[in-house]
This record gives sequence, structure tokens and C-alpha cells, in this order.
Amino acid sequence: MSSVISVKDVSKVYDSGFQALRGVNLDIRRGEIFALLGPNGAGKTTLISIICGIVNATAGQIHAGAFNIVSDYRRARQLIGLVPQELSTDGFESVWATVTFSRGLFGKPKNDAYLEQILRQLSLWDKKDERIMALSGGMKRRVMIAKALSHEPEILFLDEPTAGVDVELRRDMWQMVHGLRERGVTIILTTHYIEEAEEMADRIGVIRRGEIVLVEEKNRLMEKLGQKQLRLQLQQPLSELPADLGGYPLSLTDDGHELVYHYDSQSEHTGIAELFRHLEMHGIDYKDLHSTQRSLEEIFVSLVADSDQPSATVEVEQ
Repeated sequence: MSSVISVKDVSKVYDSGFQALRGVNLDIRRGEIFALLGPNGAGKTTLISIICGIVNATAGQIHAGAFNIVSDYRRARQLIGLVPQELSTDGFESVWATVTFSRGLFGKPKNDAYLEQILRQLSLWDKKDERIMALSGGMKRRVMIAKALSHEPEILFLDEPTAGVDVELRRDMWQMVHGLRERGVTIILTTHYIEEAEEMADRIGVIRRGEIVLVEEKNRLMEKLGQKQLRLQLQQPLSELPADLGGYPLSLTDDGHELVYHYDSQSEHTGIAELFRHLEMHGIDYKDLHSTQRSLEEIFVSLVADSDQPSATVEVEQ
């Protein structure tokens, strides 16, 4: 599948000396939904801002479609719609004036029927003549989405689009995202909601301290949820594992009181029965056992955790 966004060796160092991005390489496939996850300050918004031409990179190159975002800025930017994290709308303008102006700003011909369709999908049609300053926060967020879609972009960036919004808007937004994807629009979203990324994304990327630490197919990543641990509390501690148990995905805790066995719960053959037979052969008795399953949140936190700073926290929808 061809790439619609290509990021090559991109770094960003601000005037203060802070390095927000460190040699980022990333390819976004045409027509996919890509979720970029990371803790606050990881570089998500900086990366999106550079791709959208809002912030200049210190080094590296980015192409949107066939266009370099620096040397062919206008044509690259015409391909992109952006829903920023922060609300920034002209409060005295009406909803209709805002979206029509945004469409014209990108050189698109007048198309009132298309704009009406967008406003209706976002439950904004009955608000089209109201000033934005009079709207609620949720309605203002809807206006930002309408502005981003007004020029019919091929690529849509959603930067924390559902942070602090109501359930109705979240539902409407994801219905629209699915519809856009069916029309071939590429969607890139950042989110703190792990379950949201799990439901929506084709691929998931994780960024930590300005570096991409993982890019993986969502389904492959979800297979890791099938990985379980079987923990056996031993009657007597062991100083080391018997040699013939070395072929098992088995580890001994530092105090020797517990064996930890890793297995795939989705596999037809877990190897647990064979393990128990080998333990019995060696006279290794256990007094208790329990299994735990690694969550996607734990996978994410383990990827972004850093010894020099506290572990990242992630919101998970209930």
C-alpha cells in the first residue's frame, strides 16, 4: 500500500534548546486510520504541527502525497485537514461564514451542498447562522471539525479530538470518521483513550520523548493481549531453574519463591500440561497459582515508561 505521508529523519529543537523530536521516521498508508499514542510532552502535537506546516522542522523531510511540505507548501497543505487540540475560532463569525471562508482559503470553488452535508452530519445545520461565540464548547469543537473538512482534504489530522467532549459528539465524530475512511480519506489521530485507538485504528504508533518506539498493525498488537502469565507460588524456594526447563518461557523470581510462565491464551496448545508434568518429575511442588493477562494499557505504559521520569498515565474509557 502506498504512503500518503512520508516522514524522514525529522528532528525539532526549539530555541530554548528543548529537543521535541529526535530523528522521526514514519510512513502513513493511504486510506488507513493511524493512531499515534504517547504521554503528554512526547512530541505528538509537534509532529502533527510540522506535517501541517504550522511549525518548522530543524532537520529532515516530509512529503504529503507527492509534495514536499516546505518547497511545495500550498499543494501539500491543500491535501490536509487539521482539527487541533485547542479551540481557536473567530467568535464573532457565524458558523456558515467560518466554513465557507475556510473552503475558499484553500482555493476550492463554492459548493454549498457539500458544506450543508457536513454541517448536518455534525448536527450544526440549525446553528449555521449563530455566532460561534454563542455556542457551547462541544458545538465549537464540531465547528472545528467542519472547518477541517470544508476543503475536502485527502488527509485528516485529529489531535485529541474527543478530549473533554460529550458522548454524543464522540459518537457522531466516529461515525463520520468511518464514512470518510470509506471514501478513501486517510485519518491520523492522537488520543489518550486506549480503547478508542483499539476500536478505530488500523495501525498504532507510540511516541516517547520525541522518538517513535513502536509502529504495529492493530491486530498484531491486540494479539499481545492474548499473552498471559501463570504464576506458581512454590512450597520451597529454588536457587535456579532445572536445566531441562530452559526450553519453556519460564522465569524464576529473584527470591526463588515463584515461577512465572508466559503463554498465549488464544493458542490451541499452551504447554501448561507439559510444564506441570516436568515440575512433578523434579519434585517441584506449588501451593498456589493464578493467571494474569496483560492489558493494552500496560503494553503502552511499558513502552513509554522511562527510568528518569515517572511512568506515563493513560486514560481508559469505562
